[in-house]
Amino acid sequence: MTRHRIALDTVPRQPWRNGGGSTRELLAWPDATDWQVRVSVADIAADGPFSAFPGVQRAFAVLTGAGVRLQHGDAAVTLDTRSAPHHFEGGQPPDCRLTDGVTTDLNLMVAGSIGSAHMRRVAADDGGLPAGPRWRGVFVAEGTALLRCGTEPVVTLPAGTLLWSDDDPHDWQIWQICRIDPSHTTTPPRAFWLATAP
Repeated sequence: MTRHRIALDTVPRQPWRNGGGSTRELLAWPDATDWQVRVSVADIAADGPFSAFPGVQRAFAVLTGAGVRLQHGDAAVTLDTRSAPHHFEGGQPPDCRLTDGVTTDLNLMVAGSIGSAHMRRVAADDGGLPAGPRWRGVFVAEGTALLRCGTEPVVTLPAGTLLWSDDDPHDWQIWQICRIDPSHTTTPPRAFWLATAP
């Protein structure tokens, strides 16, 4: 069993060819040339279409900024930092319009050959991520998260951390700091569960 940890501030930005933003790739698993799961954080600085990834299931969440409007044909969705993650087919990329300036966004891409992409916000009393033979992770966008894996000691995850595993047999839950120390007044973390599913 192995859990891997990646800090966003250690990952270099890769400018887009069209000049409309940049991407920091946190993970390409199992390898960069033939990945099945890809997790990245993008800074979107200009309006324009998303790149097409046929056969890939995608999930997208706004981390910072005023947000975006994604146009899928005749349908549109407006997303900001309070919105639930948006899921869509990578072969039908939306057109993206910035609401008011640059946004930073979390992206999960999963090859359709292994299943679908699932991303959801961590809620104060949700059930966490159950154990299972699949890839899963958690990304902390803001604050400090306390991750409990089964009966093992709590793992502290600062903002900008991705923790993932493809072989962990334990259930995962985020423990708010106030559950450990009721006198602690730190704001609960903002984090996202990431997973693949058949």
